[in-house]
Amino acid sequence: MTDKRLYSPKYVKEILNRYGFQFSKSLGQNFLIDGNIVRKISGAGDITKEDYVLEIGPGIGTLTEELALNAKKVVAVELDEALLPILDETLKDYDNIEIIHGDILKVDIPKLIEEKLGGGPIKVVANLPYYVTTPIIGKLIEEDLNIHSIIVMIQKEVADRIVAPPNNKQYGSLSVFVNFYTNPEIMVRVPKTVFMPQPKVDSAVIKLTLKEELPEVDKKVFFKVVKSAFGKRRKTILNSLSSNGLGLDKETIREVLESLEIPIESRAENLNIEDFIKISKTLPPLDIY
Repeated sequence: MTDKRLYSPKYVKEILNRYGFQFSKSLGQNFLIDGNIVRKISGAGDITKEDYVLEIGPGIGTLTEELALNAKKVVAVELDEALLPILDETLKDYDNIEIIHGDILKVDIPKLIEEKLGGGPIKVVANLPYYVTTPIIGKLIEEDLNIHSIIVMIQKEVADRIVAPPNNKQYGSLSVFVNFYTNPEIMVRVPKTVFMPQPKVDSAVIKLTLKEELPEVDKKVFFKVVKSAFGKRRKTILNSLSSNGLGLDKETIREVLESLEIPIESRAENLNIEDFIKISKTLPPLDIY
């Protein structure tokens, strides 16, 4: 399939009709039909012949094909059983692709990396349905997997929230969560017109490069503090931390903030990751275990 017919809307319609395939709204299926965008996604990941790639949600194989042309091996996990025979046809010319039927949230990824992807580190590429974006990203970055980077197509608004800096309306707990584990960067803005069927919103390709070393902090305490801080983001940091489940009185929170020289009238969006780390380390022990 080196003539790139998989990019063609005409070819997509032809093969889907031949197999009687119906798009599933519940699975959030939208297939890429723009070769330029497909090449940009692969390029964003700096995919080379040394790389093992895990693709999530290959669809009919449009991006899978491009990855296979550049990578050593691609393992693609597809949830929709109806797409398996289509993938067998569209990718039959490539001997470095393996398709696995499964739900990535239930797949044993460490075992997959060890047995089928050279033991890692691997690169992950995904065009994620909007409704599972956060759970899948969370699984990939939280579970200490042997992953170098994640290239993921997600809703534009979610991508903007992930890369938002402090003192920005879009900056929130998701920003802190992803930036704690990775260095995120928006690589490509993707208009809704390059998908079939066309979604209601634009997308963006974001690259998450996993950090080799994480900050030295109790993660459970840290994320409890972050969640509490953004739980009532219109309140001052003093009020949000003392009323959102930390189990500490306002005077104790005030003393912690003042000792760290964090203005008590600040709001969560004014604090960076280092501020949240300092608060987490300075608070009295929390009853969360």
